[in-house]
Amino acid sequence: MAESGGSEGSASRRGFVALCAGVALAVVGGFRPAWAGGRGSRSPLPLSTEGCHGFAEAPRQTDHPEPRPGIDASGVLTNDELADAPHAIPVFDKIRQIPQIADGIFCHCGCAALPGYRSLLICYEEPAMAKWCEICQGEGNLTYRLHKAGKTLDQIRAAIDAKFG
Repeated sequence: MAESGGSEGSASRRGFVALCAGVALAVVGGFRPAWAGGRGSRSPLPLSTEGCHGFAEAPRQTDHPEPRPGIDASGVLTNDELADAPHAIPVFDKIRQIPQIADGIFCHCGCAALPGYRSLLICYEEPAMAKWCEICQGEGNLTYRLHKAGKTLDQIRAAIDAKFG
């Protein structure tokens, strides 16, 4: 195989740096992506698993929160509110079915550095970074699938950490 002059890691870093530069230019220009707040705002492009939300060095924790008693899905965006992200409707539908489980899961995408972060469930509430973040969506899909398979919250947490942590 011919040498490309760099490793996969450096290409990945270059892509991330380019994404950060684009986000910085968008913010300077007054654009507010969905994760920055504001109803109806859109992310300029679907965020990947590399540095969701622009946090290159987001704090990594492994402590999952305890689900709040009586938590429900009333804050999860409705399908009507997902008109700008129809691809995300299936995972939002799943999270609406298991809010008490999603509230006990730590999201590894970097959103823990955002004000007001509590759990994976928050990723599906306004401003709903899960509309665009592949990690939030991946964790949501895995959490739902494992819960439906009869796994305990601790088993789901261990699987989330193994895949995304």
